[in-house]
Amino acid sequence: MSLDALPPLDRLSALLERFRVSARLFHSGALCGVSTFDAQPGRGFLHVLRQGELVVTHRKGTGAARRIEAREPTLFFYPQPLTHQFHNAPEEGADFTCASVHFEGGASHPLVRALPPLIVLPLAKAPGLEGALNLLFLEADGVRCGHHLIADRLFEVVLLQLLRWLLDHGEEGGISVGLASGLADPQLARALTAMHAHPGHPWSIDSLADKAGMSRSAFASRFKGIVGLTPADYLADWRMTIAKKSLRQGQSVKAIAPELGYANASALSRVFAQREGMSPRQWLQSAAPAGDGA
Repeated sequence: MSLDALPPLDRLSALLERFRVSARLFHSGALCGVSTFDAQPGRGFLHVLRQGELVVTHRKGTGAARRIEAREPTLFFYPQPLTHQFHNAPEEGADFTCASVHFEGGASHPLVRALPPLIVLPLAKAPGLEGALNLLFLEADGVRCGHHLIADRLFEVVLLQLLRWLLDHGEEGGISVGLASGLADPQLARALTAMHAHPGHPWSIDSLADKAGMSRSAFASRFKGIVGLTPADYLADWRMTIAKKSLRQGQSVKAIAPELGYANASALSRVFAQREGMSPRQWLQSAAPAGDGA
């Protein structure tokens, strides 16, 4: 089947409806001297340098460049907890709008695992963000009824548009393999989105290849090469991610099993133990509190 014959696809909603992301405005205006943003489980950051210049530094061994200089309007997205510092932001001339980003499930959120620790995007490279950013700046600069709530929602719109951009420009964002690369592939995205939307369906290589409009062998090879896992392993990991969220919410293994395509609680517990090295009950006892990043 040709790509032109495939219907349009929403690659993000099925994922983000199950594992939500929210943003909270905490600063708009100048920053002076050195500002430190500490790492905290489940929390990322989205900073927009609106004008002026900025030096950002990170500690050695974090996976991010030790020093980055920005001399034009630029967006800094930290999907993972990563301590960073803004240096020498002059009191006049440098203008920022900043939000904390909260991922449901913390480190287990699929996007936290899929994205690099930092994405730096000069705004000139992403003109599609301009409309939402202008609305955000207008709201962030004012003090009107409900302005914080509206600014938070607009930051979330900017974040979603940034994720769209990443799916279309993954290599520029530092994405080479994994979920985000799979969603950037027009055919693999159809199989991934189907698994995200219907994790309990008895998916087979043949049925997923059909979703992607590919032959069985071509699909299996491309999926492993781009996503880094076989389709069966990806589906099992996706089901376990959902199972962990449901366990933290107080649901029983017996109630979770049918939604994820397992015949009974024993079948789910067996797969869970094989992949996690412990039973669902043991994992829940050892897991961080549900409030971390939820």
